[in-house]
Order: sequence, then C-alpha cells, then structure tokens
Amino acid sequence: MIPRYARKEAAAIWSPQTRFQIMFEIEAHAADAMAELGVIPKEAARVIWEKGRDAIWDADRIDEIEREVKHDVIAFLTHVTEIVGPEARFLHQGMTSSDVNDTALAVQLSRATDLLIEDVDLVLAALKRRAYEHRMTPMVGRSHAIHAEPITFGLKLAGHYAEFVRAKERLAMAKFEIATCAISGAVGTFANVDPRVEEYVAEKLGLAVEPVSTQVIPRDRHAAYFAALGVVASSIERLATEVRHLQRTEVLEAEEPFEIGQKGSSAMPHKRNPILTENLTGLARLVRSAVVPALENVTLWHERDISHSSVERGIAPDATVHLDFALRRLASVMERLVIYPQNMAKNLDRLGGLVHSQRVLLALTQKGMSREASYAAVQRNAMRVWRGEGNFLDFLKADPEVTLSDAELSELFDLAYHFKHVDHVFARVFGDEANNGSYPRPKAD
Repeated sequence: MIPRYARKEAAAIWSPQTRFQIMFEIEAHAADAMAELGVIPKEAARVIWEKGRDAIWDADRIDEIEREVKHDVIAFLTHVTEIVGPEARFLHQGMTSSDVNDTALAVQLSRATDLLIEDVDLVLAALKRRAYEHRMTPMVGRSHAIHAEPITFGLKLAGHYAEFVRAKERLAMAKFEIATCAISGAVGTFANVDPRVEEYVAEKLGLAVEPVSTQVIPRDRHAAYFAALGVVASSIERLATEVRHLQRTEVLEAEEPFEIGQKGSSAMPHKRNPILTENLTGLARLVRSAVVPALENVTLWHERDISHSSVERGIAPDATVHLDFALRRLASVMERLVIYPQNMAKNLDRLGGLVHSQRVLLALTQKGMSREASYAAVQRNAMRVWRGEGNFLDFLKADPEVTLSDAELSELFDLAYHFKHVDHVFARVFGDEANNGSYPRPKAD
C-alpha cells in the first residue's frame, strides 16, 4: 500500500502484528476444540492461551526463521514455540498452512470491509444532506455533455446517493461471501482434524464454514470480493468526474473546497485545481487493478497451488486500504463542496430557452401537427438560437407554422414544470421522510 493514501485504522489491519495475532488465535482456538475432543491435553490448550494471548510477535525474528526454512507458517509456529514453550508442540495438529493463511485472510478482509461500510455511510450522509439542501436548485441536465433539459442539483446528488446505497449492499454481500473458515487439513478431507474443530474456530472468529475447501478456500469468493470493490471504486470515480466537470472554468457550477493557504499551481498563482477528485479518479483505477488478478487466481492446480498467494499479499492491503482512503476523501469533498446556484441558473439560460424544446414539440403534436412537422418547426427555430441569432421563444412566436398562441408558448417555458416530480423521486431514494416534513422543501426560483 502507499502510505500517502493509507489511514492508520485501515493499514493496521494488514500490519504483521495483526496478522500474526490472528494466526495465533486460529491455532489457539483450534487447540481448544482439540482439547475438548481429547486430541490434546486441556492443560496444553490453557498454557497456549496464557502465554500467547498478549504476546508481542517479533516480525523480524519470524522473517529470520523464514529465511532459513523458506516457509512462512512454519516460521511463525517456530516463533510461537519460542514464546509458549513445550506445549506449542500440540498446535497445528492435523492442520495445513492454508488452514491458517486462508482463514486469517478471511478475518482481515472482513475487518477491512467493516471499515469500508462505515466509510460509505459517511458518503451517504454527505450526499443526503447536500441533496436536500439543493433539492430545488435548478440547473441544466446534460446528455452527451450537451444541454438537454432542466434538472435540480439535488436530483443529481440523489442519483449518486442511490448508487452508494447499492455500493453498501455490494460490500455487505462481499463480506458475507469472503468470511469463511477452512480447517480441513492437507487436501480438505479432515483426515487428521475433526470437522468440529473447524466449526468451533469459525464460530469464535465470526466466520462461516467453507463447505468444500480442498485445502484452500475457493478463489471465486475472492474474485467476487475484489470485483465488488472495483464497482465501488467506479462509483467513486463517476462522482469525482462529475465534480471535475462542474468545476471547469467555463462551467463553475460546483467546486472542491480550497483551503486557506492552499496553492493550486507552482507556476500560476490564480489556479484552483480539482486535485482531490483527480486523486480519487486515480485511486479508483488503482483499486480496480486488483480485479483481473483476483479473477485469474480462481484457477489453481488440482486441490491447490500457491500461485494466488503472492498476488493476494499485494492486492488485499492495496485495494482495501486505498478504497478506504478514497471513500473518506469523497465524503469530505461532498460535505464541503462549494456550490454556485447563480452559475447554474446562468448556464441553464445560456441557450435562450432551448431546454424547453421538447415541451413545444409535444404541444404542437397535441394541437394536430404531425410529429415530423412539429420536429422540423421546433428544430428550425432552435438552430437559429444555436447560431446566436436571438431568443427561442421570440422566434417561435414569430413563426407562422407554430400553431400555438403567445400565451400557450410562454406557459411552455415554465421552469417549475420540470420539477413537479422531484418529491416523488426523493421519496423513492430517501423513503417517506422525503415528504413527511423532516426536511424543508425549497421552492424553485
């Protein structure tokens, strides 16, 4: 992981001390279960916990042992023996390395996902507050980046809110799928370890039992997990890109917060660059880079190989830590986003009323004109506005082929018409509170 983009709470999940503690707990819980089954002495299980529960695992010492034995779990168990003493010989009875490594990874990914879900809640809270704040703030809706019809800024944010609700659901499902325990022995047959040991360890760690582990937890679970993270990253990038577009000088409808003392350019003192959302765009790419390797990890030889191991040592901390950072940064950006309603209004009026062209088209068809003739009449006058020749409503009123009165035409340019179902959409997104008075309802300008 890149320390610049790592919060300490997220990075701590992937520290050597955390991993070794989880590995110890897996082994110690398994020892408890084996003691109850009469496989090892109960006194040995007690001593293992007594001496190992609060131990400080020496990562340098474990690395030193691994340089000699060339095996990470053996190196760890050797170090445990140095701390626990003779009773450590009863650890790892009938277990294999993947039982420890895969189960530990499941615990770490589960804890990381809990953080990510907390992060999404912060994003949702910021989006909801700003959506209600600008529930009726008019702005132009764009399709193909070109002016289309009026919307409100609140509606725009409500759409992103709904997307992050789905992101939270995806993360919850990703955790459900990844949180499985395997304590099944060398090829997953439980030949030397009772299945009840696995059940006990799983319960203690808050995991489910992997139905068939072969020796490793099947990597389709991990592929689905990292794919879910990749989708969440794309949701971050979509919102970040929207902010970047809205901050363009020619648009300037919204802007990232610019701190006192902040400098935008080493060369141009006037610059206020969207560095936070550009950073989010890059972090989203970094998180998504874990998806393809995770998919390729699904295919392992026979009961298992370790071609997946080196990949996961990189993508697991990188993807989770950087996504955590990105979500926190996004929540902060949206909470402090500077919004310019006056520029939204100016841009909405920039094309002299062309945003109402569909209403005119529909009204003409209802007056008896064919759709083709209506479209031609409206488009002909609209193109004059595009060329900068004047105002759309004035052109329509002067066109003898437009069979609508001046009053009828003026009514078609009522901005509030486009917002009559905003409450309905908000109720869909936010529930009944959208219409029950919990939030004030601003009026359209």
